[in-house]
Amino acid sequence: MSIGGGIRGTVKSEDAGPLAYATIFVKQTGTGSATDLEGKYEVILKPGRYDVLFQYLGYESVSRVVEVGDGFEEINLTLKVQVVVLQNVIVKAGKEDPAYTIMRKAISKAKFHTQQIDSYSATVYIKGKGQLTDYPWLAKKALEKEGITKDRVFISESVSEIQYTRPNKFEEKVIAVYTNGDTKNTSPNSFVFGSFYQPEIAETVSPLSPKAFSYYRFEYLGSFKDNTYEVSKIKVTPRSRGDNVFEGMIYIVEDWWAIHSLELTAMKLGITFHIKQLYNPIEDKAWLPVSQQFKVNGKVFGFEFEGQYLATMKDYKVTLNPELQLELTVIDEKVYKEEAKAIEQKFSKKGQEINERLNAGKEVTAKELKQLVKEYEKQEQKEQKEPDVISESKYSVDSAAYKKDSTFWANIRPAPLTPEETRGYHLNDSITEVQRKRDEGDTLRTTKNRGKGFQPWDLLTGDSYALGKTSDFRIHTPYGGFNSVEGFNLIYRMSFYKRWVKRDTVHKDKRPQTSRLEISPIARYAFAREKISGKLRVDYRFKNRRLTMEGGQYVEQFNSAEPIHPFVNTFTTLLVGDNLMKIYEQNFASLNYVHRVNDRYTFRTNWIWSRRSELMNTTNYTFFKKNKEQYTANAPVSLELPTTGFNPNRAFVGAISIDARPWQKYRIRNGSRQRVENSSPLLTLNYRKAIAGVAASEVAFDQLEVGLKHGIRFGIRGELDVALQAGKFFNTRNLYFMDYKHFLGNQTPFVTTDPVGSYRLLDYYKYSTADEYFTLNAHYHFRKLLLTRLAKLRLVGIRENVFVNYLATPTARNYTEVGYGIDGILRIFRLEAAAAFRDGQYLQNGFRIGIATSVTINFND
Repeated sequence: MSIGGGIRGTVKSEDAGPLAYATIFVKQTGTGSATDLEGKYEVILKPGRYDVLFQYLGYESVSRVVEVGDGFEEINLTLKVQVVVLQNVIVKAGKEDPAYTIMRKAISKAKFHTQQIDSYSATVYIKGKGQLTDYPWLAKKALEKEGITKDRVFISESVSEIQYTRPNKFEEKVIAVYTNGDTKNTSPNSFVFGSFYQPEIAETVSPLSPKAFSYYRFEYLGSFKDNTYEVSKIKVTPRSRGDNVFEGMIYIVEDWWAIHSLELTAMKLGITFHIKQLYNPIEDKAWLPVSQQFKVNGKVFGFEFEGQYLATMKDYKVTLNPELQLELTVIDEKVYKEEAKAIEQKFSKKGQEINERLNAGKEVTAKELKQLVKEYEKQEQKEQKEPDVISESKYSVDSAAYKKDSTFWANIRPAPLTPEETRGYHLNDSITEVQRKRDEGDTLRTTKNRGKGFQPWDLLTGDSYALGKTSDFRIHTPYGGFNSVEGFNLIYRMSFYKRWVKRDTVHKDKRPQTSRLEISPIARYAFAREKISGKLRVDYRFKNRRLTMEGGQYVEQFNSAEPIHPFVNTFTTLLVGDNLMKIYEQNFASLNYVHRVNDRYTFRTNWIWSRRSELMNTTNYTFFKKNKEQYTANAPVSLELPTTGFNPNRAFVGAISIDARPWQKYRIRNGSRQRVENSSPLLTLNYRKAIAGVAASEVAFDQLEVGLKHGIRFGIRGELDVALQAGKFFNTRNLYFMDYKHFLGNQTPFVTTDPVGSYRLLDYYKYSTADEYFTLNAHYHFRKLLLTRLAKLRLVGIRENVFVNYLATPTARNYTEVGYGIDGILRIFRLEAAAAFRDGQYLQNGFRIGIATSVTINFND
């Protein structure tokens, strides 16, 4: 039960009964609340006089002045349907819709709104509930065992204190949590704590983005009065439906050119977000959201779900930027050309600061305002300690967040729980108790078994063992494969891990420094050779550095980048008879050191001494006898060498490289820097040298290589990923084929390497070189091309790509691949078709299957 006094009642509509989630905004406290599903509400207030505004999107707002004493005042209201009046505007054929004038003004002022607020703070209440509405019958038994059924409702409530500080710092402290389910994967927090005044919100292009006219069409549907404010209703339609765009309605306050409210829909990875936001002029200073509603639904791998979220803000405290406390009249230069020209001539002085210019004249063109705010941001960036940090956020959870009692929740909730929500909590409490007892039983059994430690079956299944608070021992699950040199092989690995954590006792908010040591012996048994080999790996990570040492006897592919995955080679060798992987054996000792000097530059060096030996095929086994004759010798074929066979030799090779991201931008999350993808190209410089005479080394050469890799977004049209490499060998007195420059070719149906930087049809070693070389890989993702002209395909994640791969070496003769791909099939796979040419002459074509470019998988782990 609630305590104290305030207001309570029911909000209905004149045509549809109770209004669920109607907003109740108290001006004096900056507090937003909401009705429940039955239209009932209750707001706790101290005794006093209050201006209360009752709002619901699509209905006329009602304002009341209320005297609150020690008890509750009951206010029941019926809201009228909002009458939207189409102004005396005639849209003639070939003429621009008036929505574009309104949106140009709103877009020009969007950045101004973000710069106008120096800081604000508020308390945010978020309630989410969701349930599985359907799932595959194969998963039914496992889900029901965990108490998950189609009628079970998961509830989550939280209260956070938020603080925004211009230009880009956002802090959230969770002070209360009450939950019975994990809703993180469909949480709308990116929208709740984002801003539609920014170019993007939750990686989706805002209708107020400077690029909005490339992404959206706008249509003026009329205007209405909300108290003293004139509000325009604008329909937002994406030019190309799919992920990362909005569709729906946005309402703009005339003269303020601020958001009054919005009702938009967006899709991300097959999940649909329906968003409603209602704004109010907080302290008559700035329009900020006071109530937000979200509906989430989607279907992933047969699991269908839906969720609803309510977010209300209260206790707003706003501080304006003293330099921008100005009232502006924005002139659309595309409509009012003469007035705009006169303003530009009158205030044509260059180098003016924004406050100087705006104090000189209150009228400003939309174009000029955007330029002035842009210059203002640039000037502020120069004054910042870290101008390359585009956002900084801090998230924390109060230690007492999970300990709030029922009285706290009764007072903080904008509306009481529904009977369905209450049942959801009670059901979860029962299931949690059963789970707790089961876990206690499991814990007792685990405790009994803990003394036994290692179990015999761990040798086959693998397991981990805690040796203390900071030490672990692990037996990795054995794996292996097949190749024509070793036959079947078995790889076995064990690891010891040790961690050290050093906390900063002075700056307690800084992240602790963690060091990590790994010692891993790795054994490999080749059944056809009847030989065991292995290596020892020692890896130490500390203070943005990594030192790795390895040594032993092991087999390696001639291309150390391993273009042929062992599992793929096993498949092609046993089923098709294509033994594509070519390997040699080396006794070696190596050292690799990586130092992340700062956020832009990384230094790498690696040194290896090795004794290399040639290996021969020892088996022609395949699943089908007819394939035995297809086996080729374990010697790559190269156009630069008559034979790639070699006598045992020794080599001492070192390399030094630098990775540079000179224009890198960052986001800071809880003190940790995160790179903003594609904000800077990656530039690489690599020098490799083989030194003869050191430890009986017989190899001598030098190699210099430079590279560039970058991703470029072209707005709605698509994205381009490009990778370039150029290099040259010199002083090549003596080297063997494994020392050559090799390229990431592919002769299998499967692509397991990076799609940008690898080839689809290239022979693995045919064009390898010890001379000069140049590679170009370009991959363009279209938002709309052929199949993706169908909106239904875009909405299920299908994208179309075209790519060009080029290779120049003395023997490659302008080797070129062109291809087309369908990406995001079932949101996981991609299918590609490619054709190869040499000096313009057709060579071959083929189809390839890979993982979708939106999914990152390291096949070499």
